[in-house]
Amino acid sequence: MQADISERVLYLSSDHEIGPRPTVSEWPVPPTNPPIMIPCINTDGTHFPVEKIEAHVKGLHHQALSVFVFADDELLIQRRAFEKYHCGGKWANTCCTHPHFGEEIEAAAQRRLKEELGFQTPLEQRLIIEYSADVGDGLWERERVHMFRSNTAKTDINVKPNPDEVCETRWISATDLHAEIQTNPDDFTPWFRIYVNEYPELNF
Repeated sequence: MQADISERVLYLSSDHEIGPRPTVSEWPVPPTNPPIMIPCINTDGTHFPVEKIEAHVKGLHHQALSVFVFADDELLIQRRAFEKYHCGGKWANTCCTHPHFGEEIEAAAQRRLKEELGFQTPLEQRLIIEYSADVGDGLWERERVHMFRSNTAKTDINVKPNPDEVCETRWISATDLHAEIQTNPDDFTPWFRIYVNEYPELNF
C-alpha cells in the first residue's frame, strides 16, 4: 500500500543562511543551454519556473525527487560523473533529479532512471522531505524531495550507466554503507549523508 504522504513533509535539516545573490556574470556555473526550467516553490506553496542553475546559485526552494532501488537488503547506489555541475565523483542514492516545470513527479523519476541508468522499474512514492545543504562551489540545494522506492531482483533490471551522468554503480547493504560514510564521509553527497543519518535502516 502506498504511504499516505499528504501531511508528511519531514524537515531533515535547517535552512542555511543564503548570502548575496550574484548576477549571471558572477555565477560559478553557466546557465543550462537550452534552459532547463524546474519548479521553485512560493511561500504559499504554488510553483513558478526557474532555470536550474539559477535555483542553485540563489538557494531557491525547489522541487526534487530521489529514487531508491533495492534488491533484498541491498541498495543500488551510483557515483556521479566527475563532470557534473556539483558533487562530481561522489556517491549518491540510485537516482536524483528535478522535475521539469509542469512535469509529473513520478514521470520525472522514471525519465531520470532511464537517462542515468538505462532502466525503469515500478516505483512506490514514499515520504516527502525537505533539506538544505551547501553542495560546494557557491551552489546550494534547498529542496522539497519526493522519495520513491522500488523493491526488485537484480536479474529483473539491466543497469547501463550513462557515462555523462554516472561513472560507477554498485549494490550495498545498510551496514556497509554506514561504515563507509563514517570512514570517508566526503566520498558521499551531502543529501545522501542526510538521508542515511535520518533513516539508518534505509527504510526510505
